[in-house]
Amino acid sequence: MARSAAEVLSQPAIPFAIRWQSRIYSLLGLAALLVVVVVFATALGSVHIPFTTTFQVLLSQLPFVHITPSISEISGMPVSAEILKTIIIDIRLPRILLAGLVGAALAVAGATYQGLFRNPLADPYLLGVSSGAGLGATIAMLIPFTLPWVAFGAVPLFAFIGAVGAVAVVYSLARVGKTLPTTTLILAGVALSALLSSATSYLMAVAGKELHGIVFWLLGGLYLTKWSEVWIVLPCVLAGLVVIWIHARPLNVMQLDEDQAQQLGINVGRVKVVLLAAATLITSSAICFTGLIGFVGILIPHAVRLVWGPDHRFLLPLSTLVGAIFLILADTLARTIIPPTEIPVGIITAFCGAPFFLYLLRRKKGFAFF
Repeated sequence: MARSAAEVLSQPAIPFAIRWQSRIYSLLGLAALLVVVVVFATALGSVHIPFTTTFQVLLSQLPFVHITPSISEISGMPVSAEILKTIIIDIRLPRILLAGLVGAALAVAGATYQGLFRNPLADPYLLGVSSGAGLGATIAMLIPFTLPWVAFGAVPLFAFIGAVGAVAVVYSLARVGKTLPTTTLILAGVALSALLSSATSYLMAVAGKELHGIVFWLLGGLYLTKWSEVWIVLPCVLAGLVVIWIHARPLNVMQLDEDQAQQLGINVGRVKVVLLAAATLITSSAICFTGLIGFVGILIPHAVRLVWGPDHRFLLPLSTLVGAIFLILADTLARTIIPPTEIPVGIITAFCGAPFFLYLLRRKKGFAFF
């Protein structure tokens, strides 16, 4: 139940709240850790490349940096700098960067939904994004395109259209005049998700030889990522993240009560629509190439909130960095745990997220979510 401003102000400080200076240091530390994780993940794969060599190759791609990577050995065989560049820059780095973008997008979208709906169980897929994307991707895989490149591009396009279209339908169903009741919005999302999931299940039942590809897409993965996919996702995710970060302070005020937030000068209706649109944009653009990767949107915001507190001015940027680090590590594990076989990264995130979620449910009742 929403709390009054007096009740919030009269409560003692949250035990895990820390000074804003420490949060700034945490942001800088996590940014540095993200760089280390990118280098670490780039060095690992079906063949191991020394970390120093990997770092040299990455630095050599920066402007005004003139470094010639040292000749290295892979499986006892010497390799040239060009081969190293192909493995690191053209094959591994796009996948790692896309994993970081997707992890950041899902984590921030989850934190946004949880704050917007004041519901700790909210995740980026609450309003039917996953069901719409899954149905769109399934339809694309079942259409017999004659040109392979058209078929490859149709899956993310149909997934994106399905995700955005599902949220648009939920929004139109839940809107009452100029208001957007939160409860109605959630119920419409749940109902439409069930309907779209049923349609996807039916198509899977009649899919035949395409069933394997559909299942793998629904489990989530970053197979054969190309630079073109990174450049498509990057502007969408960055634009959505900036919009959400800008609205961190209004999102804090809305944790009290929508009526009180309105009295304090917050245009609740506008903020709600803008945040829903931004969260839908980053979620849809993130999963259209990777499939459905679960638990990131629930796991990361909760973990960040437990450590650094519920202030969205820090929760959102911290979730961005932690989400990127988490999914890069999860994808690295997914492609190296059973070499040369790759398992869907959604399985790794589920293994990590489900126990943490159960831990939250078992946690003592004194924990304050907001």
